[in-house]
Amino acid sequence: MKNYWKRHRTSLVFTIIFSVLISLSFITDFQPGISIGKDRFWVFLKEMILFLPLMFILIGLGDVWISKEKTEKHLGEQSGIKGMFVVIIMSMAQVGPLYGAFPVAYLLWKKGTSVRNIFIYLGAFCTIKIPMLTFEIGFLGWKFSLIRTLLSLPLIILIGILMERYFKNRKFEMFEG
Repeated sequence: MKNYWKRHRTSLVFTIIFSVLISLSFITDFQPGISIGKDRFWVFLKEMILFLPLMFILIGLGDVWISKEKTEKHLGEQSGIKGMFVVIIMSMAQVGPLYGAFPVAYLLWKKGTSVRNIFIYLGAFCTIKIPMLTFEIGFLGWKFSLIRTLLSLPLIILIGILMERYFKNRKFEMFEG
């Protein structure tokens, strides 16, 4: 228990400060603080409680069902354009907020996906998810969405390639909770 407090000291201090400030907002009738505490925080917390357990169950199943050899073959260092295409399609099909993409990216990295493809996955997830594109087309039109996608995709791939070169020959420790 002592290790837990040492390890998470900063997070716990910020949580306590946030709680005190929100409580003070309710006591002093400070409307921005009340809005943050009542409306935004609870909506976000409810979304996290409903979304993350399902996401972690799916990640656990993926960890068991997807073999490292197949992932390395299709998404690893030697996967080339085919691997980039697969992660782009995979990121387009996924739904949910960005924090749902990070456990998937971790699983991909753990299974042997190249750094390039992980960054491409995250970039494509942020910019060209199918649910997001449908809203964008509805509000801004298909021409805008097509042009934005065609401009974004090469930049996402370029960033993935640059990040792969930047992180080349670096050893990362596996985080074990």
